[in-house]
Amino acid sequence: MNPSAFDSPRLLADIGGTYARFTIETAPGELERAATLRCADHADFHAAVSSYLATLPPGRVAHAAVAIANPVEGDEVRMTNYHWQFSIEAMRERLGFDTLVVVNDFTALAMALPHLASSDKRQVGGGQPRERSVIGILGSGSGLGVSGLIPADGGWIALGTEGGHTSFSPRDERELAILHHAWRTLPPRDGPGANKHVSFERLLSGPGLELIYQALAERAGARAAEGLSAPEIARRALGGNDAVCVDTLDAFCAILGTAAANLAVTLGALGGIYIGGGIVPRLGKHFDRSCFRSRFEDKGRFSAYLAQIPTWVITAENATFHGVAAILAAQLRNLSGAAASAILGQIHRARANLSPAERRVADHVLAHPRSVLNDPVAEIARVAQVSQPTVIRFCRSLGCEGLSDFKLRLASGLTGTVPVTHTQVTRDDSVLELGTKVLGNTASSILQVRDHLNRDSIDRAIALLAQAGRVDCFAVGYYSAVAQDAQYKFLRLGLPSAVYTDPRAQAMAARVLGANDIAFVISPSGRKEELLAVADAAHERGARVVAVTASQSPLARKADVTLIIDHAEDVDLHLPMVSRILHLLMIDIVSVGIAMQRQESLAPPPPSAMDELSAAPRARTVAPGVSAAAPLAKITSHSH
Repeated sequence: MNPSAFDSPRLLADIGGTYARFTIETAPGELERAATLRCADHADFHAAVSSYLATLPPGRVAHAAVAIANPVEGDEVRMTNYHWQFSIEAMRERLGFDTLVVVNDFTALAMALPHLASSDKRQVGGGQPRERSVIGILGSGSGLGVSGLIPADGGWIALGTEGGHTSFSPRDERELAILHHAWRTLPPRDGPGANKHVSFERLLSGPGLELIYQALAERAGARAAEGLSAPEIARRALGGNDAVCVDTLDAFCAILGTAAANLAVTLGALGGIYIGGGIVPRLGKHFDRSCFRSRFEDKGRFSAYLAQIPTWVITAENATFHGVAAILAAQLRNLSGAAASAILGQIHRARANLSPAERRVADHVLAHPRSVLNDPVAEIARVAQVSQPTVIRFCRSLGCEGLSDFKLRLASGLTGTVPVTHTQVTRDDSVLELGTKVLGNTASSILQVRDHLNRDSIDRAIALLAQAGRVDCFAVGYYSAVAQDAQYKFLRLGLPSAVYTDPRAQAMAARVLGANDIAFVISPSGRKEELLAVADAAHERGARVVAVTASQSPLARKADVTLIIDHAEDVDLHLPMVSRILHLLMIDIVSVGIAMQRQESLAPPPPSAMDELSAAPRARTVAPGVSAAAPLAKITSHSH
C-alpha cells in the first residue's frame, strides 16, 4: 500500500461538542466537499457520518481519520462535551472502512503546525522561533485544547494531553472575582466546599466566556443579560457598545495569556506557541491589541525567557483536517511496512494454504481482531473450536514466534488505536473503569520494559547465576517480597539461596560471601545506602553482583550485571504497584533462562548424531573415562 497513492477518497472529520465537520481528501492536501453538520441533528456518531457519506458520489471510501474533542484511550470513545460514544473497531466495521483512525483534535491540529504557510498564521508580539524546538498549542472552543510537538528523527511527535484541566490561578482582583463566582456556581462534583478546583477550561471556552460575563456583570453591579451566548458576548465586545462584554473579552484574553505562558515554560516551547480553536481566530486584530501578549511575557524572573518565544494565531480554516490527514498517511505507511506486514491481509492471502483447523483460527481472527488482542490462547482455541497447539501453529505459519509476537503485529496492523499510555484513575471512575485503567497501565509499562530489554545483560546474568555456588537475595521495604520470590525460584532450580531484608543481617551476610557466590540485589531506585554497602562488601569478598534496578543509578554502576527496570514510582508516598510487578517479571525471565540452560546441558545428543556414532564407531576415538553417551560437543572436544 502506497500512502501517497489514493486508491479511493479518504474521509476526514473534525468532531466538536457542537458541530461535526467533514471533508474528502482526494490527493495529498487536496480537500473537497467540505460540510458542517450540527451534532444535535444526529442521534449518534454513526448517523452523522452516514449522513455525510450519503451526499458523496457513488464509490467506496476505504480509509477515514477522525479528530475528536475528547481524550482517545484505546477502543472506546466517550465524548467529554457531548453524549456521543462508540467503539472504534465496531464503528469501522459498521461503516465498512478498511482503516479508521481516531485521535484527539488538538493532537491532529498540532501535527499540522510544521506544515503551515506564512499565510496560515498571524504573529502576535515579538520573539523568534528556534529551529527544531518544542512547539506548544492551545485553543478555545467548546473546551480548551492543549497539545505540543516534540521534534524526533526528522519528524514530530504530538503530545496527547488534557492540559486544559490544569488549575486556573487568578492574577488580579478582577480574576479573583471570577474565581469566587466560579466557586459559587460550578457544579459541586468539581470538588467539596468553597475551595473547588476550577480549570482553565472552565473559563477559556465558549461556556467560560459566558461564566466570565456573569461574574463581571455581578462585580460591576450591572444586570447581566439573560441567556447571553458566547458569540453574542464577543460580538458586543468587538462592537464596543457593552462595557461588561468589553471587560469580559479583555479578561478572557489576559487569562489565555497566562495559560499560554504556563504551557511555554512547562514544555520549553522555544519553537513558539500557537493559538487555535473556534474563538480567538474570529477576534481578528482585537486579539492582537489585547493584553494577551503582555500577560504572556509577565512571568517575573522568566519574563525575558518568554519574550523570546513567538506566539501565533492560526488563521487557516482547515488546519485540523491537514493534521489528521498527516496522521492517517503515517498510519497507512506503518500498515504497508514490513513490521506490520498488514497482518490481516497476510492472513487473507495465506488462508487457502492453511489446514482446516488453522483456517478456523484465521476466520476467528479476521472476524474479531480486537477481541483476539485481549483473549488468552485458551479462549481463542475454544471459540475457534481447535486445540491450543493449533493456535500456536497458526501464528508460526505467519512467520511469528508465537502468540505474543502475533498479537504485537496484529495490534500494529489494525487501526493505530491501540496506544501504549498511562491513564489517570479518577474519583468518578466506576469499579470497571478503575480495573480497566489499572490493568491498562500495568500492560503499558510491561510493553515499555519489553521494548528496552537488553539481551546481552540478560544472557550474562543467566550465565553467572546458573554457575553460582550460592545466590543471596537482598532488598528492603516493599521489595522484600520480590526478593523472597527470587529466593523461592532459585531454590526450585537447585541453587542454594537465602534472602536478607534487614540492613544489619544484610551487612553480615555480604561479608561471608565467597568468590563463586552472587549477591542478587533488588532496588527500584538503586540509591539505598544499605544495598550499595552490600555491593561493596560482596566485591571485597570476590563475589559478583547482579542488580535489578534503574539505569544510571549508583547501584547499576556498582553491579557486574544490571537488569534494568526504569519505572518511576514514589514508594515513599504510595504502595509500589506496577514497579513491583515489573521486578517480579524480570526475575521470571532470568529463572526461565536458567531452567532452559540447564535443560540444554542435560539433553541427550540428537538422534542423527547418535545414529552416526552407532553406524561409524571408528569415526571418533573416545578418550579414556569419557562415556559414549556423553553429549556430542563433549566427545569431540576429547577426540584424538
